[in-house]
Amino acid sequence: MIAQQVSLLPGTKLAEDAQIFEYSTAANPIESGSTPRIPIREFSAELYSSGPSRIVPLDLSVDLHTPYLATGPSLLANFVRVNAGESLVTDSNSSSEFYFVIYGRGRTETTEGAFTWDAGDFVALPGLKARHNADEDTAFYLVNDSPLLAYLGVHKSHSRFQPTLYTREAVMAELNNSKNDPHSSRRSRISVLLANKNFAQTMTITHTLWTMFGVVSPRTRQLPHRHQSVALDFVVDARPGAYTLLGAELNENGTIKDAIRVDWVRGTAFVTPPGYWHEHVNESSTDAYVMPIQDAGLHTYLRTLDIQFYQED
Repeated sequence: MIAQQVSLLPGTKLAEDAQIFEYSTAANPIESGSTPRIPIREFSAELYSSGPSRIVPLDLSVDLHTPYLATGPSLLANFVRVNAGESLVTDSNSSSEFYFVIYGRGRTETTEGAFTWDAGDFVALPGLKARHNADEDTAFYLVNDSPLLAYLGVHKSHSRFQPTLYTREAVMAELNNSKNDPHSSRRSRISVLLANKNFAQTMTITHTLWTMFGVVSPRTRQLPHRHQSVALDFVVDARPGAYTLLGAELNENGTIKDAIRVDWVRGTAFVTPPGYWHEHVNESSTDAYVMPIQDAGLHTYLRTLDIQFYQED
């Protein structure tokens, strides 16, 4: 057997990308600014309220210094519009996709089967090429983990779960059960988490994504909490007077120091950066509904979520 001849790379070529840092100069690249912080950003419903069928990426790649579309380091949020009688194809390099049907009705076709959906339904796809056919004007809120795969330089090899539909009726029934539970007043929030039997360890909708659907009752405040996952929040329904307060620190009385206020407007989205304290407030006279999508499936598996809740005495 003849050994294959392999040419050696010149020593200068092997060393040209090498760097060595003194520890204190590189131990916290976020603090130094080398790794950019994730901004608080709002996205209006006007981005998809009219016009041709299209995908509207909620892109913060300039802020995040990435060569690919991204709303957070591992997630990309999009608004999708499909006009009545038309179809639109989604085909991202991702392992997890989440769809919320903002309004509309129609049918989705994938290589792993087809299904129908209606306004208020929730869908999880395992990174599949899909054709979405709209029976009437339709809009989706779509979040996928394509930035994570782009960062790792990989392509999806196989599906970790099958297409999964959560109907509006099923989710609302569980949320109402939680709301009417006699012990609900002792809990930090009234919400449900969408999950998949394939991910028993993380109890999340996919292995990377986490989806919460919650209600803030009239004239109530949810106490501040924080976590290391980014949250791409979607306002499902709200009236003036519902909002989120965000900030890096708490005051001694449990309020958020130098808080930034994001008012809830139906059909809009906003970004809650990792590590920021945030609380949801509803000063209106009707229920307000919010749906955060996070990369907390991944963080939970890595044991890095570090979720913390402020507790009143």
